[in-house]
Amino acid sequence: MIPLRADNPTLNKSLATLFIILANIVIWITIQGMGSPSAMLQSVRTLGLVPGELLRTVPAGTHIALGSHLHYMVGATPHWETLFTHMFLHGGWFHIIGNMWFLWVFGDNVEDAMGRVRFMIFYLLCGLAAALSQVYSDPTSAVPMIGASGAISGVLGAYVVLYPRVGVHVLVFLGFFTRMVVLPAWIMLGYWFLLQVVGAIPSITPSGGGVAFWAHIGGFASGIVLVFFFKSSKRLAAHAALMRHWRAEHI
Repeated sequence: MIPLRADNPTLNKSLATLFIILANIVIWITIQGMGSPSAMLQSVRTLGLVPGELLRTVPAGTHIALGSHLHYMVGATPHWETLFTHMFLHGGWFHIIGNMWFLWVFGDNVEDAMGRVRFMIFYLLCGLAAALSQVYSDPTSAVPMIGASGAISGVLGAYVVLYPRVGVHVLVFLGFFTRMVVLPAWIMLGYWFLLQVVGAIPSITPSGGGVAFWAHIGGFASGIVLVFFFKSSKRLAAHAALMRHWRAEHI
């Protein structure tokens, strides 16, 4: 299922969400060379998060092949900055487009409920929680972790808490056919979360790579918890009034 839009107006322009999206795009273009093999591998080598290096479970000096002409050598000291830098890297066009699309569809309303500064802090904390979840699910992994999906999962978790009954317009693929349906946010995002749990079951026995399902689960769970500390009751009351007015005009 691909979410297209939500029946959920906003009070203010979503500048923080837009800033995060633009930051990811700029890094994708300037640092990762829009997927250029050499730039991509270099960015992963220097800015990707390696659980085994962070926890010192992989010996310093261990060489990890990232491509035919580039390798990563586990350092003698942990690179703690990668807990944050990894969430601004992506592995390909579909990776960044998918992540930024989900952030655009759901991030604006979560930002609206928190305010711009709070939302930025919330986003980074969810990304941190997601990274730690993945690190501790496979502490001996020497595979670099990249992607914004953990932080965005936190945004999805917050959305479920804040707007569970809001209608989300979803494009559903049924074999060779597609259909547009409107689902409550809790059903659409609950189904997404279920897929992450199912995907994480095989990863209990580490396979050495693939989708960071535990990062998605950890990010989603952290978003559900942290939203109670970052939401603004005043903003939510104003949004409820806006929503009543919007429904009166559109229903």
